[in-house]
Amino acid sequence: MKDLPTGTITYLLTDIESSTALWEQNPDGMQQALVRHDAIFDAAVDGHSGVHVRPRGEGDSRFAVFQDAADAVAAAVEIQINMAAEKWNLPSPLSVRLGMHTGVADLRMGDYYGSAVNRSARLRGLGHGGQALLSLTTKELVQDNLPAGVLLEDMGTHQFKGLSRPENVYQLLIPGLPQEFPPLISIDNFPNNLPAQTTQFIGRETEIDQIVGIVREQKSRLLTLTGPGGTGKTRLSQEAALEMLEDFQDGIFFIPLAPINDPELVPSVIARTIGVREGGGLPPQDNLKAYLRDKQILLILDNFEQVLDATNGVNDLLLVAPGLKMIVTSRIPLHVRGEQEYPVQPLEIPSREMNSDEIAQIECVQLFIVLARAINPGFELNEKNTLAIAEICRRLDGLPLAIEIAAARSRMLSPQAMLKRLGESLKLLTGGPKDLPARQQTLRGAIDWSYDLLEVPDQILFARLGAFVGGFSLDAAEAVCSPHGELDVISGVETLLENSLVKTVSNQDEEPRFELLQTIREYALEKLTLNGELEDTRALH
Repeated sequence: MKDLPTGTITYLLTDIESSTALWEQNPDGMQQALVRHDAIFDAAVDGHSGVHVRPRGEGDSRFAVFQDAADAVAAAVEIQINMAAEKWNLPSPLSVRLGMHTGVADLRMGDYYGSAVNRSARLRGLGHGGQALLSLTTKELVQDNLPAGVLLEDMGTHQFKGLSRPENVYQLLIPGLPQEFPPLISIDNFPNNLPAQTTQFIGRETEIDQIVGIVREQKSRLLTLTGPGGTGKTRLSQEAALEMLEDFQDGIFFIPLAPINDPELVPSVIARTIGVREGGGLPPQDNLKAYLRDKQILLILDNFEQVLDATNGVNDLLLVAPGLKMIVTSRIPLHVRGEQEYPVQPLEIPSREMNSDEIAQIECVQLFIVLARAINPGFELNEKNTLAIAEICRRLDGLPLAIEIAAARSRMLSPQAMLKRLGESLKLLTGGPKDLPARQQTLRGAIDWSYDLLEVPDQILFARLGAFVGGFSLDAAEAVCSPHGELDVISGVETLLENSLVKTVSNQDEEPRFELLQTIREYALEKLTLNGELEDTRALH
């Protein structure tokens, strides 16, 4: 295989439209068709000086790069012409959607990373089978050197999933091929109020696929994303929703509940957000039922933990509206029939056995780098700071919020200097982005949010569990935290699990084990000291 090029290159990504359904209908025919599909792709790329990045991407996708943008466009035209001319022995013809973008290569360990390749993938995701799309950057490079008869059509500016900067999108108009397609699969073309994002979304592909699968496959109409503060439940719910824009003809609506703490207000907030007019002498809940009864709609109820008494009302909406589905983010599950809980874990952290190249592929490290560059454009991952960044991510348990706040210190501190000051991470992790809610501008504020929802006995137990290093069993927790039986430790640990303040390490043995994330444990130790039950937390480290 040719060496992968560096510098400024053009990315070309394709995938097959509706391939899952075709595989289900005719697996033998698809296997044969895929061989021909690959031959068409390979011939076009090879014939126009392209380089194959990998033989097979996700599913049936293909990926190639070109040093000349005009070669990429010529290859794209050839692919679409030959795909359309092929006689496919399938229930419906095989067709591919195609995206191209030109940018600076970020080549590591034989593959490309970074915003340029992500933008190419998002361009591809906007299109339909038979459609070839390109970015403004690529269009500017090729508009005077297009294949004979090929024209460009301006498709407007569109916001991309997971990327902060919108893109002016263009379509190749290829003679003899269809030129009219359904609207681009863009947030701008479907009813929704999903917030425009200002930061790039890193990783979580597996989680998004699982969430989308649960919602699409009718496994549950009520999916609750649970996890401690700072794990990124809100952003994950929004990114998953973007993958389902076509699935809900009446829209997808994001409903933030953090500003309220009265469960009685939840129906009014939902109604106001989705445009249901109140009145007619009916309560807001009844107006909602009447409106939602025949709708195909997805509601994202964010930060539900403080209005849990509204659970029955939410369940009533699901009972009367068969086309309604909900994604709820909460630190506590709702505990109603039909609920599917999905625990959102922190990002994977690098192990100490990894080398520098392996560390660079870990999602939490990539998140730190992207956020650090937003603060300090000259920031680079190098041999001097890679191990320090890895240790920072381990020290912060892979929590996206903690990593975001730490990366914001890159204006003043190098990763090595930052690591030295992480001995008291809750003090360092302040001063998060001002557009975040106040509770998320410091890691302490995020944990406060969960702690304040606890009853006093559970707050006491939580503080005392901070004394354990490396986890604890129920027997140990009872002996240390409630030596005189003053606390119901089993029920208390269960409550802390539900509130995402404790996690299960193992429940396969006769005696399960639990632990607090390191940053949460520091918070518990502070509470233990403030309660007068611990004079010097350093003795426990």
